[in-house]
Amino acid sequence: MRLSTVILPIHRWSEGQKIWQRAEDLGFHASYTYDHLSWRTFRDGPWFGAVPTLTAAATATQSMRLGTLVTSPNFRHPVTLAKELISLDDISNGRVTLGIGAGGTGFDATALGQEPWTPRERADRLAEFVPLLDRLLTEDSVTSDGTFYSAHEARNIPGCVQRPRLPFAVAATGPRGLRLAARYGQAWVTTGDPKLYETGTSEQSVQAIRGQVGKLADACDAIGRDAAELDKVLLTGFTPDRGRPLESLDAFVDFAGRHAELGFTDIVIHWPIPDSDFAADHKVFERIAMEAPAQLR
Repeated sequence: MRLSTVILPIHRWSEGQKIWQRAEDLGFHASYTYDHLSWRTFRDGPWFGAVPTLTAAATATQSMRLGTLVTSPNFRHPVTLAKELISLDDISNGRVTLGIGAGGTGFDATALGQEPWTPRERADRLAEFVPLLDRLLTEDSVTSDGTFYSAHEARNIPGCVQRPRLPFAVAATGPRGLRLAARYGQAWVTTGDPKLYETGTSEQSVQAIRGQVGKLADACDAIGRDAAELDKVLLTGFTPDRGRPLESLDAFVDFAGRHAELGFTDIVIHWPIPDSDFAADHKVFERIAMEAPAQLR
């Protein structure tokens, strides 16, 4: 099992650079950031763009993978996003993973002046967004007329450093999203069952995630793909366990081990932020980063 972190883009780069470099020093497999215009309780504070942040991180690190958890169609278009991703993949020398999902009804959903999309429209858009982005990242020139997204002779030369393109980590729990993960994903991402966050138990959460893993396997079976080909990524902090897995090394190893038994290959933990939902003892966090992976082999 690999251990990665999410570094929220809340720091001016004079400070943020040190955090990304420290994440690499600690041995994290990957460091991700959120691709939002603003987010939840951080809305009225500093919040920087994901792609520029990852570009700066690519020049400040050497080997750690980088990516978004997650990008969504809420304020992105496949044509412009593809150009940015190919550039980022080149600058990082092929270390980028695109986490992608349908998005939600937060601030991103209305920042461009539109009404929030319904869950069905978000799913409809993602179902068009992902295949077009796949083409844009693998073909030199793309023309496509879609319901939501179109491209006219969009050129992306020389393409990605990673071939045939940089990997997609598709965040999904519903049937349509899981089908996209099965067909286009190199990884699948879940945060668990949001209905259990407030009143559920750890045991109920594990059972719900077990069900999601089973549905992913069914989606893969339907197209003749082995579900074992996909990495399975758990973004922590949104299950009923909340921050408890970061209270001690033993607590984290127990939490991660229960999810490793479900087939997860990657656990992602949030870089501590004081006075927030992601507050944690930084010494314990660093001990987890350095010692937990060896205990989970």
